[in-house]
Amino acid sequence: MTEITKNTGSLSSFDGTSIYYEVRGSGEPIIFVYGIACLMNHWHHQIDYFSKSYQVITFDIRGHHKSTVPENLNNLTIESIAQDIQSLMTHLGLQSAHFAGHSFGVPILIQLAAMSPEKIKSLIFINGFSKNPIKGMFGLDVVESIFDLVKSQYDHNPTLWNSLWKTATNNQISMWLSGLAGGFNLRLTQFKDIEIYAKGVAQIPLEVFMPLFEDLMKFNGDDHLGHIKAPTLILSGDHDMVTPLKFQEEMHSLIKGSEFVVIPYGSHCTQLDFPDYVNLKMEKFLS
Repeated sequence: MTEITKNTGSLSSFDGTSIYYEVRGSGEPIIFVYGIACLMNHWHHQIDYFSKSYQVITFDIRGHHKSTVPENLNNLTIESIAQDIQSLMTHLGLQSAHFAGHSFGVPILIQLAAMSPEKIKSLIFINGFSKNPIKGMFGLDVVESIFDLVKSQYDHNPTLWNSLWKTATNNQISMWLSGLAGGFNLRLTQFKDIEIYAKGVAQIPLEVFMPLFEDLMKFNGDDHLGHIKAPTLILSGDHDMVTPLKFQEEMHSLIKGSEFVVIPYGSHCTQLDFPDYVNLKMEKFLS
């Protein structure tokens, strides 16, 4: 078996923010974009599978993990991350690429497609959304109110709230609750992947999470969807309570010629629940 080497590096994006990236394999490039407060491990099944026949590129979103927090916190936006992808492609000498986005990664790719349609060979949207998914998230209508409360209190004592954030996200109870709420399928996703995710969330400072989350709530890419000409595959988990099926159905209706696949028992992280099935659907689409 041929060993796939990993090449790593960093680049200075449009505003000087350092963006960390990893490249594996060779062939047509696929750039994977994870969601807010997530990490590359969300793609590890796809990285292993597709790097055997494609050039697989992953990167850390600005303010996440090995990418730095921008000096100007106003540049913590969906548009800024799309510009980071443009900078990454220029740095790697890529004219165009295939793209796969999960959750918050989907509006980033919608924004990129609006800014640079010529860079898009194809799009794969997994459990994504094109506009504010917060209303009714987890079957409740309280997430936005909780966010507004935390935001209003954070400025008074950021140290306290960052400590509370780490405690609330990085513990066994939160890990199980995230699965029960539809973030993961606890019967299928390896629990170590949930643990890695929880630890990753805890590492994201609230000064990064809050402006990105606020921009997520303001974003509406519906007008862009009708202009997408690139082949598009939309994957949806029918047990996803974070971004329920209706969000993917609506995107499918607005993107002409898009393919739509519903994955039974899939949670918000279908690529971790059913990696073999997701990989086969992606491979068939790409070929």
